[in-house]
Amino acid sequence: MGTTLSYLGIMVVLPVSALAARGGSLGWEEFRATVTAPRVLAAYGLSIGTSIGAALLNVVFGGLVAWVLVRYRFPGRRILDALIDLPFALPTAVAGIALTSLYAPSGWIGRWLRPLGIEVAYTRLGIVVALTFIGLPFVVRTVQPVLQDLEQEIEDAAATLGAGRWQTFRRVLVPAVTPALLTGFTLSLARGLGEYGSVVFIAGNMPFRTEVVPLLIMSRLEQFDYGGAAAIGMVMLVLSCALLLGVTALQTAGHRRYAG
Repeated sequence: MGTTLSYLGIMVVLPVSALAARGGSLGWEEFRATVTAPRVLAAYGLSIGTSIGAALLNVVFGGLVAWVLVRYRFPGRRILDALIDLPFALPTAVAGIALTSLYAPSGWIGRWLRPLGIEVAYTRLGIVVALTFIGLPFVVRTVQPVLQDLEQEIEDAAATLGAGRWQTFRRVLVPAVTPALLTGFTLSLARGLGEYGSVVFIAGNMPFRTEVVPLLIMSRLEQFDYGGAAAIGMVMLVLSCALLLGVTALQTAGHRRYAG
């Protein structure tokens, strides 16, 4: 226990304490003025909104991908399974450049979306796309083991008792995978809130429009405003912890409901 507490203290508590000390050095009035500036508030709303949107998309499509990988056998399945982990191995800056190249107005996908009036690169939609890309593996790899442990006989038993496919899905499968989906949502959300590399290129970094909090913090650091960057980081840390604690509470309730 001593080793564990020491490790957590050095790797987690100490950096957070240093961040709080640096942000608190501004004084209350300067701190309040920094973290409540209109540009900063806009960045908070954009970061939280796009992260939640991307996490919700990953819950839907990540759950679907996990279902296909577990329940179906088809040529190229192992290749697809390996590709799921690509966002883990690919440097986030490289991912951002690749996504920007694809979704820019002259990109392979962007050139087809532009005539339809859909712009992805340098918009909020582009941020959601980037966060969805880097967060997908968290949901798939969380739900996949649960589906593998969920025996096919349970669904067969439900069908034997007269349940249709929709009833089986709603009353058997959904309760079983809901805790895993909430865990994947939490991990995807946490990754999205602090993501920088994959967003910096596709966002365009336009204040009040496509400037997320990590980009704003980097802008402050480039201006040698270390206290302001720490203050913004502190508020984002508190907001992130509140969101994650809320999702964790929902996850715990889901576990208890399923166990009951």
